[in-house]
Amino acid sequence: MATDRIQTGVRFAPDILTKITYIAKQNCRSFNSQMEYLAQKCIEEFEAQNGEIKVEK
Repeated sequence: MATDRIQTGVRFAPDILTKITYIAKQNCRSFNSQMEYLAQKCIEEFEAQNGEIKVEK
């Protein structure tokens, strides 16, 4: 299956991994989907305070 997603390896402390997994299940999301959601929220918050981040394509 082709995708435009880039696979990365991220390390977490065990307690953080457990808690994010718990939150993901509560939100009916996979761990990966929860991480994408959190990253997007972080970007939106940053850009709201600092302006849009320009990304070259």
